[in-house]
Amino acid sequence: MPRIRVYYADWQMECCGTPFAVGDEIAWRLVPAAEEDDCYGADAWVENHGGPGRATVGRVRGIDLVHQEFLARHDPRTVAPPAAAPGAVVFVAAGRELEPVPGALTLEPVDACPEWFGAFEREEQPPRRVPYRVRRAVGVLVTLGTGPDGTPPHPGDLR
Repeated sequence: MPRIRVYYADWQMECCGTPFAVGDEIAWRLVPAAEEDDCYGADAWVENHGGPGRATVGRVRGIDLVHQEFLARHDPRTVAPPAAAPGAVVFVAAGRELEPVPGALTLEPVDACPEWFGAFEREEQPPRRVPYRVRRAVGVLVTLGTGPDGTPPHPGDLR
């Protein structure tokens, strides 16, 4: 049975995905991975918001949780909120800019894809210096077995 590697991004799963496990049969709309796509070496990626008109059918043979390390260039905990006039309400946005650390990628074999990825985030705790390190699960790499029943055997046939 031919196999391909498919990247399923965390945001695609959290938005519109259905969790799956090793051994499940799936039907996904796949887009061939281009060199400029950040698909962690996958042959294709799942597109839940458009993409090809037909789905690729296959059986999940393996799942690896993709952990990427980032440098955070802004620490929302170190920024003092602006002074407010008496009785005024002030909203402070707590954001951070994340820059991937080249080569700081790990794969963790799992039996099932999580529906939510936030539980896998780890960051240096205060006190800390900026930039600080954040490790996040950014999706899963799926080994997908495709069959001889007309399903695409490799990404070139996914168009």
